[in-house]
Amino acid sequence: MTIGYMLAGMLALALLNVPIAVALGLVAIAAVVMIQGTVMLPNVALTMFEGASSFPLLAIPLFILAGAIMNASSISRRLIALASAILGFIRGGLSFVTIGASMFFAEISGSAVAGVAALGSILIPAMRSKGYSKEYAAAISSSAASLAIILPPSIPMILFAVMAQESVVKMFVAGLLPGLVGGLGLAIAAYIQARRYNFPVEERFQLSRVWATLKDAAWALMLPVIILGGIFGGLVTATEGAGLAVAAALFISIFIYREFDARALYKACVDGGVQTAVVMLLVASSYLIGGFLTEAQVPQNLARAISTMTDNKYLVLLMLNVAFLALGMFLHSAAAIILVVPIVMPMVLAVGIDPVHFGLVVTLNLAIGQQTPPVASVLIAACSIAKSDIWETTKVNLPFILALLIVLLICTYVPEVSLLLVNAFYG
Repeated sequence: MTIGYMLAGMLALALLNVPIAVALGLVAIAAVVMIQGTVMLPNVALTMFEGASSFPLLAIPLFILAGAIMNASSISRRLIALASAILGFIRGGLSFVTIGASMFFAEISGSAVAGVAALGSILIPAMRSKGYSKEYAAAISSSAASLAIILPPSIPMILFAVMAQESVVKMFVAGLLPGLVGGLGLAIAAYIQARRYNFPVEERFQLSRVWATLKDAAWALMLPVIILGGIFGGLVTATEGAGLAVAAALFISIFIYREFDARALYKACVDGGVQTAVVMLLVASSYLIGGFLTEAQVPQNLARAISTMTDNKYLVLLMLNVAFLALGMFLHSAAAIILVVPIVMPMVLAVGIDPVHFGLVVTLNLAIGQQTPPVASVLIAACSIAKSDIWETTKVNLPFILALLIVLLICTYVPEVSLLLVNAFYG
């Protein structure tokens, strides 16, 4: 009954347009007072501070800042030029350029919204000028940007690792193969669309142009090598890798390319600060409500209840997939992870699901959730750039959502896709 009352309270507050983070905090405080009395109120602030002061969470604002630096310099433009030289000869080449550039950008920023803002502002107008519909341009930009949720250094993966008390580095390693499979799935869907609508070929393949753009983007390509190489090589932690990303992006932008817009950086930093504040308030509130639920044995009781229905981990994964797909339609990825993961983890462990595998399933679900209205934060960002209607864009986006759903099913029921590299590196 406790969790039922708490969910009803959060739903009521959400309908009143109260921010999720505030709603979580209010419900948790009300529950603490009702069950434990006002004597526990002095501990509320301390509990929230403890939850938000976790060292791995420091990586979130740092990766957001690294993405802001890329937006304020020419790094994004150089990555797009390289992707165009390599992939532009395929029919519907700008679709593949969008997917390729988004995957490059994801390996540095870890943020899907940052990716669609940085690349969409360049690629969506380019696609429109070549005859692509504004709905298609927004759809492919949005779906490709969501690969940042599963490719390292994914910010939602950091949040999952903190909530599930799992290794951030293992989550990053596990995301590599599913991220590549996701990119391949989107590319197949884009090629089918290109043949169907007879999209243009951008230019013929020229090795000399590939070499020229590769040299021009060489320093930009060093960023993921520096970041992921340091993390996977054990030289730095994920948080230290985020700081390294900021330092490397600043050095390359100012001293190598010498193309840096301080005003754009200031605006991006302000926007990033707001994003970080929202996430950290969510974390602090969720830590408070998570502590209360744990003391009330709610996660454990939920795990026992589901275990009485089935102990088949694949059926449990099916139920969790449906739940997270539904949640993704109404909650941002950070809110969904913070609200649900601490509650379901005891059940996940009880039926023998590997927590790293489960983390990939969760993040893939939320990548799809960013494409499904009404919330669909990444899709909304793409639609605002393309000036397209969100519902019309969603119709065009269905083949790409289907591709991501197929990738989700593969990663859910073939765990080796997620765990192959983790087992190879960590045994």
